[in-house]
Amino acid sequence: MTLPLLPRRGGFLRPFGCGEFIRDFLWGEGLHGSPRIDPNIGSWQAGIFYQYKISLIRAIALDKAMKAEERRARRENRPIEPDNITDLANSIMKRMPYRNWGARYHSFVVYFSDLIRLGWVEESGKVEPSQFQDHYRPGPPRVYYRLTKAGKEADDHAWANPHRTLYAGS
Repeated sequence: MTLPLLPRRGGFLRPFGCGEFIRDFLWGEGLHGSPRIDPNIGSWQAGIFYQYKISLIRAIALDKAMKAEERRARRENRPIEPDNITDLANSIMKRMPYRNWGARYHSFVVYFSDLIRLGWVEESGKVEPSQFQDHYRPGPPRVYYRLTKAGKEADDHAWANPHRTLYAGS
C-alpha cells in the first residue's frame, strides 16, 4: 500500500499555522524566534507577515538540521551534538530563499482581513508614515494592530481556521 505525498485537503503541513502565529505574536509572547512586542501597541501587517515568514524559515531549517545531524550521528556511531545542529541550521537558513516559504503577501492580507471582520484584531491607534524610497512620494501609513478581547478569548480551533469560523453560519 502506498501513501499519497500530499494531504487530500489543506495543502502542505507547516510547523505552526498563520493564525496561531499572528495571535501569539500580537500577544507579545515572542514565540518561534520572533521578537517580543508590546501587546497594547501591536504591529503593522507587513511587519507581522515578515516575522511569520522568517519564523517559518527558521523552524524548517532547524527541522532539516536535526534530521541531518541524526543521520550523521547514526552513520558515524556517535551521540547527537546540539552545537552541530545550531551551526547546520544557520547554514541552511542562509541558503533558503525568502520567497519560497509560506504565504504570499496578498494571501496574508486577505487572511488578516478575516481576523478584522471577526473582531479579533483592531487598530491600536498608532500610525507611522511609510516611504518606499527617497525619491518617491510617501506610501500609505503603517497602521498598527493589536488583539481584541474577542481575539484573546477565541479558542485554538477557531484560530487554526478563521475563514471557517467566519463563514460557519452560512
